Amino acid sequence: MTTPTIFAVASGAGRAAIAVLRISGPRAGEAVHLLSGPLPPPRYARLSALKDPKSQEILDRGLILWFPGPASLTGEDMAELHLHGGRAVVAAVIAVLSRLPDFRPAEPGEFTRRAFHNGKLDLTAAEGIADLVAAETEAQRRQAMRQLEGAFGKLLESWRERLVKSLAYAEAAIDFAEDDPAVKTGAWRSEVAQVAAEIARHLDDERRGERLRDGFEVAILGPPNAGKSSLLNKLAGREAAIVGAQSGTTRDVIEVHLDLGGLPIILADTAGLRESRDEVESEGVRRALARAEAADLKLAVIDAATSGKIDSETKRIIDAQTVVVANKRDLLPAGDGGLRAILAMAPRGVAVSAKTGEGIAELLALIEAAARESFGGSGAAPITRARHRTLLQECVAALGRFEAAKESEFAAEDLRLATRALGRITGRVEVDDILDVIFRDFCIGK
Repeated sequence: MTTPTIFAVASGAGRAAIAVLRISGPRAGEAVHLLSGPLPPPRYARLSALKDPKSQEILDRGLILWFPGPASLTGEDMAELHLHGGRAVVAAVIAVLSRLPDFRPAEPGEFTRRAFHNGKLDLTAAEGIADLVAAETEAQRRQAMRQLEGAFGKLLESWRERLVKSLAYAEAAIDFAEDDPAVKTGAWRSEVAQVAAEIARHLDDERRGERLRDGFEVAILGPPNAGKSSLLNKLAGREAAIVGAQSGTTRDVIEVHLDLGGLPIILADTAGLRESRDEVESEGVRRALARAEAADLKLAVIDAATSGKIDSETKRIIDAQTVVVANKRDLLPAGDGGLRAILAMAPRGVAVSAKTGEGIAELLALIEAAARESFGGSGAAPITRARHRTLLQECVAALGRFEAAKESEFAAEDLRLATRALGRITGRVEVDDILDVIFRDFCIGK
């Protein structure tokens, strides 16, 4: 079956100065020739008129770049057309490509998928591309770039190569344990134990990479009319939540994304904590408590005018992961003792005024410090996705069974499963690797 040549706009949607249209596949060169004449030299931009091959009407004048495979992003013949960014220009060129036989629009992620199938990158690097595109903060960009450049993939591959070599010994132990001293002594087992310990240490990271990728979650909680929504708006620097004098205005969770010092922060304003017979408000309280349970940090907002009187619902949520925020400090006289009592309820506390902005900078600094502590020490190759963690856990479990196995056949099978789990993370699961090691390290048939 003929591999279709695919095309798609690789730049942003809408009107712009420049639009980049990417073409990849066996007939990419033919498309360029039909539109603009002879191919330009590889990896050199050439200004050309693009014509409709049927009517010879000039559609646009733009830059043509040619990347012959396999030295291209996808590993296939590939071209880029840098056009003027008007919708009509792009639509006219796409209409020409759509009429060509064996051409079709690319599916989401298909260019990257072809790059993976052609050995240009592994699955972790492909996921790094997706994370880089989605990155909203500097810290997320850095983490995505490390993954795209292969930091995590190289670490996984080093573990896999060591296990593949050990698997070769394990396979040989089934039939040749008495013939080869290296197999007989079982010294290779220490290498398996070392890999297992390294993976276990890597898993013990408090999910820092995933937390950085998804964002540090901060839940704003407290009784009605404590000023939670006003505080959210002040922290966000915009009117993200409706504020009113009537209690219970917030019924659902309202999210705001912040960039604090390059770190991704997700602020969540929640319904006021109180008992209610109103079905909708009760559901809002339930969601607020659920958000508090899942949050990385909680802001317990308390009306400072209560002079230290705090409701039981708010008291229950205060723990080591809570910052007590005494709001409306502008309404209190200087040196008010009730304010000190409120702030003493948790290890961290700050008095603010969502109305005047007093204390907001201090609160933002507290949130940033907590997030930085949470993200810190993730290392050069953090685990960034649940898929990676699940397969690493499968690998460690298989290595644990390997250590406990009494029979050589079972031990070899568990080691094979551990190796396969690592290969599934990167997308590289080859049996030939094991055969290569066997033939290189053992003189079978001597």
